Amino acid sequence: MKTLRIDLADRSYDILIGRSLLTNVGDYIPPAARVQRAVIISNPVVHGLYGAKVLSGLASSEIETEVFEVPDGESHKSFEQAQSLYDRLIEGRYDRSTLVIALGGGVIGDLTGFVAATYQRGVPFLQVPTTLLSQVDSSVGGKTAVNHPRGKNMIGAFYQPQAVVIDLDTLATLPPEEFRSGISEIIKYGVIEDPQLFGYLETHADRILAQDTECLIHIIQTSCAIKARVVEKDETESNYRMVLNYGHTLGHAVEALTSYQRYKHGEAVAIGMVYAARLSRNMGKCSQETVDRIQALVERYGLPTERPDFPEKDWVDAMYLDKKVRNKKIKFILVREIGSIEIANSVDEPDLEGALT
Repeated sequence: MKTLRIDLADRSYDILIGRSLLTNVGDYIPPAARVQRAVIISNPVVHGLYGAKVLSGLASSEIETEVFEVPDGESHKSFEQAQSLYDRLIEGRYDRSTLVIALGGGVIGDLTGFVAATYQRGVPFLQVPTTLLSQVDSSVGGKTAVNHPRGKNMIGAFYQPQAVVIDLDTLATLPPEEFRSGISEIIKYGVIEDPQLFGYLETHADRILAQDTECLIHIIQTSCAIKARVVEKDETESNYRMVLNYGHTLGHAVEALTSYQRYKHGEAVAIGMVYAARLSRNMGKCSQETVDRIQALVERYGLPTERPDFPEKDWVDAMYLDKKVRNKKIKFILVREIGSIEIANSVDEPDLEGALT
């Protein structure tokens, strides 16, 4: 088992990466959490696959546990589902000694974290991500949220988990398109900070797509380490942490304009990364060669590169709902070269529209 530490003073925690971790999950709960009872929040598919293992891992630690199921899909990361979970917690008389466990992908992790952050002004929670995307991105760093009909993750809080338990065995049951969606976020880490990781993704694509254990450990550990460093520098995204949103400004617009129904999050981010690279080239920030490498790697992993067909004005309007917007100016993460980016405090609408053509 590999262990990474996120150093955030009294909010510090470990990221654990390995195999066969679920049946011992109770061992990874920090004693300081003083857990008496636990609630697992999952969707029916993931609960059916892994719920029994997690329940077994908690029973061995003598923690009384109940399972709450949430329907699968991005559309259920909502106020309505949060309200339903609050109702069940209140009905069960769960208090601040309750551990809330997110067992699932990014939707479950974000929703569970939001509920944990707000129920009784905060209860401890554990991230047990079961998709590649959630393992390398959404489970790490303390971002929690629900969606608003007009924008993704518009309502949320920064709230750190007690630990992140990444069991690689859960990837074996992922549909291929979900696995590829997770690769999108790993490509992002290569673009923003690590040209060696980007090169590794280029040269080891066949082994990664075959879920070779050595490759998985390398790319997941490297991605989590990059995110940990960024979060330690800027926990609440006041400035520097925005680099993690490379590809997300247009990516979130893709999701919003298609009502969260057509694209998986990683697919939308893949489109957004290619768009951001083209915008960077048009603004004189990077070369065509850099754009070509990013697009080629996205395509190599079977991810989309072209946006759906909506008017340019609709795209710009959707990007104005991005959380990086300040004083009605769209901030954008631009590429200089692989491993080097910059935060543009304002991008003019003609430039945004020009990169869409």
